[in-house]
Amino acid sequence: MIDPTLPRIDLHRHLDGNVRLQTILDLARQHGVALPAETLEGLRPHVEVQGDQVGLMPFLARLHWMTAVIADTDAVQRVARENVEDAAREGLDYVELRFSPYFQSRPFDLDPAAVVAAVVAGVAEGRAATGIGVNLIGILSRTFGPDACTIELDALLTQREHIVALDLAGDEERWPAEHFARHFARARDAGWGVTAHAGEAASAESIWAALRHLGATRIGHATRATDDPALMAYLGEHGIGIEANITSNVQTGATANFRAHPLKAFLAYGLTASINTDNPIVSAIDWPHEVEIAAPAAGLGASDIRAAQRNAVAMAFLPQAGKDALLALRS
Repeated sequence: MIDPTLPRIDLHRHLDGNVRLQTILDLARQHGVALPAETLEGLRPHVEVQGDQVGLMPFLARLHWMTAVIADTDAVQRVARENVEDAAREGLDYVELRFSPYFQSRPFDLDPAAVVAAVVAGVAEGRAATGIGVNLIGILSRTFGPDACTIELDALLTQREHIVALDLAGDEERWPAEHFARHFARARDAGWGVTAHAGEAASAESIWAALRHLGATRIGHATRATDDPALMAYLGEHGIGIEANITSNVQTGATANFRAHPLKAFLAYGLTASINTDNPIVSAIDWPHEVEIAAPAAGLGASDIRAAQRNAVAMAFLPQAGKDALLALRS
């Protein structure tokens, strides 16, 4: 059901939530990190979700093993390069990879600025090898609080010309968006776009907060948006992009099942919503799976998927010339 005349785009994909199982094994052996298993199949259930739904905390626990082996910047660079290679292997034309330098630096107390530089270098290697279009989105991990996010933002700004946007991820309920207004003002001053995880583990008010306090023009997940008719109207009137992630939302319990996912409702309302992967290896999926299997399971037909593919172009953190080039790729 993928429209072959439209570009294949993934706008919400966590670089540090998409580490190959073999890479986890390799890096663990190289750096003496104890894993729960020492074979691919033994490690798989500790990293990949088995079944449709596990809940938010068990889902997030699987991310631990993806950063537990990041012992140096060579590892960071490898993971970044492999992310680009894997996106190209899936047939993507353009991907926006997001990452948290603080999240990656914590296990071995790496310099967050060095982590950012290594991500940039790895992505450049992957881009040169594959020819795929790639941009980077920095993440502030609000779970660690505003002070840690200041360190994280400072690190990201050392590579400001290689980053197109800033995202806010982590604990929505404990750390609402207003705590990070100054961080995102700095991001906007740097010329970056703004997206934010909101309405996934908290209410529709979390989405309002991201719009009001951060200046977000895109929202990640937004599964609770349909709870608030005024919010739905605002999202439509202002062209706010929604980065939908079907399978991961079912797995975390953000939606009860595939049929309950709001993407169909977003598109029916005319919102600018797209189909994305979130953490592909944790979810054991790829972008074609989300379009060809998860989207129909969520009630989307061919016209809905076509609209979502077009929306991804409109939402991308690219200048108009870049969007036009993407549309020309397969037309």
